[in-house]
Amino acid sequence: MGGMFGESKYDVLKKIPEQYVPKTILFKAKSSKQEVLKLLSENGFHLPVIFKPDIGERGFMVKKIESEDEIDIYLSKFSFSFLIQEFVDLSLEFGVFYTRFPQEEKGYVTSVVRKEMLHVIGDGASTLKELILQKDRAKLQWDTLKITYHDRLKEVIEKNKVFELVSIGNHCLGTMFLDSSHLINNKLSETFDQISKQVDGFYFGRYDLRCNTINDLYEGNIKVMELNGCGAEPAHIYQPGYSLRRAMGVLFMHWRNIFLIARQNIKRGAAYTTIKDGKVFYKKFKTSTRVVV
Repeated sequence: MGGMFGESKYDVLKKIPEQYVPKTILFKAKSSKQEVLKLLSENGFHLPVIFKPDIGERGFMVKKIESEDEIDIYLSKFSFSFLIQEFVDLSLEFGVFYTRFPQEEKGYVTSVVRKEMLHVIGDGASTLKELILQKDRAKLQWDTLKITYHDRLKEVIEKNKVFELVSIGNHCLGTMFLDSSHLINNKLSETFDQISKQVDGFYFGRYDLRCNTINDLYEGNIKVMELNGCGAEPAHIYQPGYSLRRAMGVLFMHWRNIFLIARQNIKRGAAYTTIKDGKVFYKKFKTSTRVVV
């Protein structure tokens, strides 16, 4: 299983046992608002939900949708297939990277990143606008946040209250990635080995997931929003202050594992993606992620 340009997120999620995946449905390109609302109702969805392209990268157009008006806006920008996923309101979000060599019986976790959503903390005196502009990461998202919270910018946030600004765990949306590799142990590797062996053809990639507690992570009580293959990185290297030298060492090992797993799979009868196929995938990706302005 790959996880590169042009691969359907929905097809990947369907390979994961249902107990680990939030309710997700696929909408074909150019679905109408009426079709979306009808299927949401038929499938027992309630707002808020997550909309995301079926083919996409780096959090491209992943949106938390909280109203019918926001559905209208989202549909007006797209001409391609997209997913609607139930909003997983669990307190912790992680990226867990798993590796198993095809000739070996057991795999292991190689990276864990915890994602701290973009937020501000009230002081009982400052308005939401002031808190946003005082925080560097939030200030960079101002053009979007001033629209999202246009009716709350003058609100004074009570002291010590955590106000989450963005609920999507993506670096480009202001999420802080924190190295949590200290959580790796035999139990964690055994849990993700057991889950991963139920995913046909999966040897290498990152689970982007949510859970309520660290113990739930160890026990596999998780919800997987996405499973990314060889296009994913061991994202703990984006911890602020993580040295370039250490990060390059991690990436070289990461790339070495990709090479070794690919070579072993070739010996087992898999086929390399041709340059021609690669161009087709890339063209499909570029076409699918075109936004209507």
